[in-house]
Amino acid sequence: MSNIDKVKEYLLALQNRICSELELLDGKETFLRDVWDRPGGGGGETRVMAEGKVFEKAGVGFSHVFGSEMPPSATKARPELAGKNFQAVGVSLVIHPLNPYVPTTHANFRFFTAGEKKPVWWFGGGYDLTPYYPFHEDIVAWHENARAACDGFGTDSYQRYKKWCDEYFYLEHRGETRGVGGLFFDDVNDGGFEESFRFVRSVGDSFMPAYKAIVRKRQSHPFGERQKEFQYYRRGRYVEFNLIYDRGTLFGLQSGGRTESILMSLPPRVRWQYNWQPEPGSPEEKLYADYLQPRDWL
Repeated sequence: MSNIDKVKEYLLALQNRICSELELLDGKETFLRDVWDRPGGGGGETRVMAEGKVFEKAGVGFSHVFGSEMPPSATKARPELAGKNFQAVGVSLVIHPLNPYVPTTHANFRFFTAGEKKPVWWFGGGYDLTPYYPFHEDIVAWHENARAACDGFGTDSYQRYKKWCDEYFYLEHRGETRGVGGLFFDDVNDGGFEESFRFVRSVGDSFMPAYKAIVRKRQSHPFGERQKEFQYYRRGRYVEFNLIYDRGTLFGLQSGGRTESILMSLPPRVRWQYNWQPEPGSPEEKLYADYLQPRDWL
């Protein structure tokens, strides 16, 4: 038997913890809190920090929404749930750093339940890393952390969810991954509610320690206009993915969610340049050559 109240309690606490740690890391700005209601049922709290010393924009949103009919994006793989009532609770965050040597990151943890007589429930979520000027040791440490979070939940769980992440965060029209991956999972309900919830907590609790370690190492790295321009250009890929492929964005818009909160993941500054190509042998070319295709980082 599932327990959405327990999940909600954990996710609210996770939102608080992540925001507190990001404020300490930034040392200048704090989060603006925006509580909102959804006309169709439910609501949430969006928190955004902007123009900080370390983070150009960071958004950490919590939502608990419900309704009488599942949105199309949520029933695409489960047509039998079309027309069923639903509840969805989740935390979603995107962090866009100021320094191009600090990667952008995204994380999401969510729980769905649908129907009344025999309710169907599942967990989803994960996290991924999008560097502009990658450091190989940072990426290895990121994936070691992800593997450790999966320990004790099946011998193949890291490899399975790492592969799913590589395949999900892939821009087919560009022929490249959004970044260097991490974990992505959906439809998690094997072993019952308690075991599934324990897995989601393990992954959720592992996110900030891994990202904090990278931020602290790279936040003071010198950079100039060239690096910022490349960061703005690569942020364009982030926008393309979120608006074309991201199921969470589609779910939010199709379910009548709050547009400002749904699109908080978009970067504050971004640019597109027609047919831009990296210079041969440059650090920018190294990103394309070595880091934007799926590989075994461990």
